[in-house]
Amino acid sequence: MMVRDPLSDLVSRIKNGYMASLGNITMPKSKLREAVLKILSSEKYVGKVTSDDQGLTVELLYKSKSPVITEIVRVSKPGSRVYMGFKSLRLVLGGMGIQILSTPKGIMTGSQARKLKVGGEVICKVW
Repeated sequence: MMVRDPLSDLVSRIKNGYMASLGNITMPKSKLREAVLKILSSEKYVGKVTSDDQGLTVELLYKSKSPVITEIVRVSKPGSRVYMGFKSLRLVLGGMGIQILSTPKGIMTGSQARKLKVGGEVICKVW
């Protein structure tokens, strides 16, 4: 099955995995998904991400039986792209969440983009 928007598919799989209280989720592999999952893992929103020839396996984290990710929202969509300069990037929920951006310097969080003074396409927000 071919997925038209791999990032929306990633967001949906994470949401559905948490709603079903799954420990791990699997998905097809792509460089963009790996980069986003690497950020989510480094920010402690998901656990270990393993990659093999079958695809990606992501460990979902829970804190006292409730999901670590309260909400994950796709901001920029294929029909409606959202771009922001580094001056326009604001904290998500007063610093309780993160934005993930696709910039000319790679996939990074909103705080990293502000430090590097680079803007880009806002992929999603996580809190």
